[in-house]
Amino acid sequence: MKAAVLTKLGAPLAWQDVTPPAIGTGEVLVDVHSAPILSYANEVFSGARRYLIPTPVIPGCGAIGKVREVGPDATKLKVGDWVFCDPTVRSRDDALMPDITLQGWSARGEGGQMLQRYFRDGTFGEQVRVPTENAVAIGQIDPANASQWCALNTLLIAYGGLLKMNLQAGECLLVSGATGNFGSATIITALAMGARSVIAAGRNQAVLDDLKGRFGNRLVPVKLTGDSERDTDTIKKSVAWPIDAVLDFLPPSVEAAVARAAIMAVRPYGRAVLMGGVGMLGGDDLALPYPWIMRNNISIHGQWMYDSAAVTGMVRLVHSGLLDLEQFAVTEFSPQDVNEAVAHAASNAGPFKLTALKIK
Repeated sequence: MKAAVLTKLGAPLAWQDVTPPAIGTGEVLVDVHSAPILSYANEVFSGARRYLIPTPVIPGCGAIGKVREVGPDATKLKVGDWVFCDPTVRSRDDALMPDITLQGWSARGEGGQMLQRYFRDGTFGEQVRVPTENAVAIGQIDPANASQWCALNTLLIAYGGLLKMNLQAGECLLVSGATGNFGSATIITALAMGARSVIAAGRNQAVLDDLKGRFGNRLVPVKLTGDSERDTDTIKKSVAWPIDAVLDFLPPSVEAAVARAAIMAVRPYGRAVLMGGVGMLGGDDLALPYPWIMRNNISIHGQWMYDSAAVTGMVRLVHSGLLDLEQFAVTEFSPQDVNEAVAHAASNAGPFKLTALKIK
């Protein structure tokens, strides 16, 4: 088969002949139709992000494809089924604290690197081998829409945070970092789940205006100033009812004070879920007031990625018509143009923009 190979960090990807993968018990072989190219892929492949990604490697984080072969433990999947290749691979020998690797992308800690040594290659190839539970059936789709279904990659991360906070229909959600890829994905997902209103907090007025145009009166844009106390007050006054929960997706470049301003806008007994990168490049701690957390019964959770059952829930939202993938503008590239695709993804990042490698 052919695949895009990263021979070393900083080198261009090469579309070349490689040995096709073979599966064993507990694995599924998938013919890749479309694979998303994340906006920061160029930073991963150059080494700038310092991700633990071994080379040479076939990179690629997630894909849409059709089952080519199943192992003896598969009881539902059949050859020809459309599936989402979930890149979040978990160890199976510790249900309480499983190690995690993102197949074809990165690993966390010693256990994650052990997983990575086996589930090394990702989805930038004609075939990919994944654990059985990571080939999640998505039902019948139009092959022409396979690239659009790659939006699941981003949507699922947002959905993971919303499930963590147990967002309920009729609640008011505040999205901190709403003008980025994950923040905008949170908005469309929360509205699909029945949120009464979603407050979109950010500094990019043009994106806030676009979000308002897309989602109407259930979307409440709030332009942030950088003054923490003022921003908290503005957020609280943006709606006539209490804010039940906040999901933070602020990037590493943003100061902790911006995240703090959003979190402190939630009502007593409110919830906050942290999924962004604040503090990863240094700077101040989040420094939330202990008395405020305690006296107001505030719940604060961290969440990385999503639970495996989230994929099925997200697929149901799409097939039911509650979440419209047509919101995503997709630009497709042939696999021979993979390096141009990586450059395009970096220069065309933003809400509801998707770059995909069209392999079949």
